[in-house]
Formats: sequence, structure tokens, C-alpha cells
Amino acid sequence: MSRAYKTSKKKRTNYIYYTAEGTKIVITPSEDGVTEADIDLLHSMDDFEVDEQRRYDYRVTAHLDAYHDGENDSANDRNKYLSDESLNPEKHLLEIEDEAEHQELLKRLSEAMEHLTQKEKELFTKKFVDKQTNVAIAAKLVVSETTIRKHLKKLKEKLGKILT
Repeated sequence: MSRAYKTSKKKRTNYIYYTAEGTKIVITPSEDGVTEADIDLLHSMDDFEVDEQRRYDYRVTAHLDAYHDGENDSANDRNKYLSDESLNPEKHLLEIEDEAEHQELLKRLSEAMEHLTQKEKELFTKKFVDKQTNVAIAAKLVVSETTIRKHLKKLKEKLGKILT
């Protein structure tokens, strides 16, 4: 449960929360074996959640969202770099990470391609590099489209085994 405000310590005589169905539950010290320590623990957990939400609202909403949602004047006033998306540090870091993942995938695919026969490599090139349809490939090789489909399925399975 998340609240916008914390209850002051001297007003904490019990702990109130609501179930998913909306039923109100009140936990009071010295009832049903509940101790002050139990109440303090529940309040500290709730305080942590409220503080965490406040930090999120401040850091993310006020800063990062303002960086991206530069459509209003207040956001532009807070961040002079909004007009130039190339200076967005988050975007830059994501691009670096994406490029590293892409290069790693290309390296693994290149290594996997070494395990293919010449015919499998040619089929791979026609389908995935040249973007030819199964029908066009079948016509050039003078085989049925079903044969091409079967070969592609086997090719994908073979590469899948090698890449995993």
C-alpha cells in the first residue's frame, strides 16, 4: 500500500491497511498477540515505501521525465538540453549498450555460420540478407516452396542449437 504522507510517530497507535478487495484492517498493539514491536516494524516498512516513492517521484518524474517530455515550458526551463536529444545521457548509454549487444550477437552468429554447409549458407544469405521470399528462392533453385520451407526450418533449428 502506498500513501502520499506518513503518519506522525505520536499518532501511531495502530496500523491500518486495506486488502486488495478494499476491506479495511486495523492492527492494534496488545490485541491478538500484536506487540508494539510488530506495529513499529509495519510502520517502518511503510515509511520506507513512502520515502522510496517520494524519491522516485522527485528523481524520475521531475528530472528524467522532464528530460524526455520537453513539451511544456516548465520542462524546458529545467533542462536546457531538451532541444538536442543527442546530449541525452540515458539515450547515449542505451545506444552503447545496444551496440555492444548487437556486436556480440553478430560475433556469435558469425561463429555459428562456420558450422553450416555451403548450401545452408547460400540459403541463409538469400532468405535473411537478400530478403528473398521462399517462392523466389524455390523458383531460382527449381525446387518446391515446401522444400525451401523445410530447409529453412532445419537451418533455424541448427543455428538455434549452436547459438544457445
